[in-house]
Amino acid sequence: MACKRFEVSITTNSSGDGTGYTPVFSGRISQIRYVKPGSGGYSDGVDFTITLEATGETVWAEDNVNASATRAPRQATHSTAGVAALYAGSGTAVNDKIVAAADRVKIVVAAGGSVLTGTFHVMVE
Repeated sequence: MACKRFEVSITTNSSGDGTGYTPVFSGRISQIRYVKPGSGGYSDGVDFTITLEATGETVWAEDNVNASATRAPRQATHSTAGVAALYAGSGTAVNDKIVAAADRVKIVVAAGGSVLTGTFHVMVE
């Protein structure tokens, strides 16, 4: 299975906000890695809202991030009747990777501090 990595660097404006995008792609999102540089990186407590641009589906939303972090976002699955798929007996949700079809990932940064930078690596299968 071929994998792709899209690197998106975002510099915040004077209000501490910024937005960046991956190129358009189709595939399953395996993980997203936020890398905080040793100097000039976002302030502690930065907030991320990461979605698919065309559908608005949430991929990763987290507030008050202080350090580099890796997330492997998953979504709940459902039966053909629209009922949540659960592991037998335990009632635990069955999750699967989020799929993008001719879409791009939109990364919105808030409360990142004035004119600071961070980089996001989006891994896609």
